[in-house]
Order: sequence, then C-alpha cells, then structure tokens
Amino acid sequence: QVSASEGQQLGFVNAVVCADRLMAEAMRWANMIIECSPLSIRASKQVASRGLDVASIEAAMAAQRDQPALRTLLTSQDYREGPAAFAEKRKPVWKGQ
Repeated sequence: QVSASEGQQLGFVNAVVCADRLMAEAMRWANMIIECSPLSIRASKQVASRGLDVASIEAAMAAQRDQPALRTLLTSQDYREGPAAFAEKRKPVWKGQ
C-alpha cells in the first residue's frame, strides 16, 4: 500500500485533491474521457478490467492483444479519425465505428 501522493508520484494516481474538490475533479476527468472515441473508451476499460486477472505485467500486456474491443478499435473509422483530426488541427468527430 502507498499513500495517494506517492501513488501520484509513481504515476498510477491521476490527481490528489481535498474532499471538497473531489466531485469537481471527478467531473473534470469524466469530461476528458467522454471527449475520446467510444470505441477507445470501451477497449481501455476491457483491457484494464481483464488485466486485473493476470499474474504479471508481461501476461497483462500479452492478454491485451486478444481483447475483442481492442481488435474492433484497431480496425475502426474512429482509429483513423483521431490522427486525421490531429493532423488537420480540428476536434475529432467520433462515430463509434
């Protein structure tokens, strides 16, 4: 076990805030997440969730390649839209396809 601030220093805690700022910070993170492709959110959740069931980081990394949501993302229109929008300096238009 590590403290919240140590977890932040180690890179697995995103933010440490006082209790009175907790909901505002959670909403800030939620708003950043919903700006992402729905397919990338789904794939991230699936990879993270399934990664909890493996014994090592190596096994987790190997298992992520077999996740259906990741395979769907890597062949999607959204996967091409992200870099295209970045190159064109515009907000991406996610289609979830």
